Amino acid sequence: MAKENKSKYAVMGVLSLYPGSGYDIKKFMEYSTSNFWSESYGQIYPILKQLEEEGLAVRHAEKQEGKPEKYIYTLTETGKTVLQAWLSESVASTGERNELLLKIFFGDHVPLEKNKEHIRAFQELQSRLLKKYAEIEHALVMKAQDDVSVSYQLMTVRYGLHRCRALMTWCDETLEGLHRLAEQEKKTAQAGEPEDTRQ
Repeated sequence: MAKENKSKYAVMGVLSLYPGSGYDIKKFMEYSTSNFWSESYGQIYPILKQLEEEGLAVRHAEKQEGKPEKYIYTLTETGKTVLQAWLSESVASTGERNELLLKIFFGDHVPLEKNKEHIRAFQELQSRLLKKYAEIEHALVMKAQDDVSVSYQLMTVRYGLHRCRALMTWCDETLEGLHRLAEQEKKTAQAGEPEDTRQ
């Protein structure tokens, strides 16, 4: 099943935590699941309409001062049952598309320094993510003692931490490998230079 088909369950998952509007769902995802799953407003609003039509969610209007009414969606008991059924299904394996690995795979077509730039930029990104995840982990640890749902959220954050650390190790290894290739190229170039015959 493609990711698009599972967007519905991502939205239902957020509604299982608390009722909210399309805007609320988008903002919640930005601060929580966006590291591994995100949805656009263009996906969320049609899904909310679909959930209401299928009896999986209900909505009510909330008045806002100086603004149009805000529609708040709540998951129905049927919706909760459908979500639980999906959560119990086996996870479908999906192939990864990774532009960095694709560029490194064909890296011999560009100057070696360009490949180093790609790896350094990726390493810097992982470093920033590692810091971000560590801050989120710190904020969740205390809450997790009193809230089971937060304990599960903490597990996803720790996945991010472990992944970042592993990828940073890979970056170090790859930069070392590129350095060795650079040294090899240098030696090959020197070996091919004509001998200096000047006296």
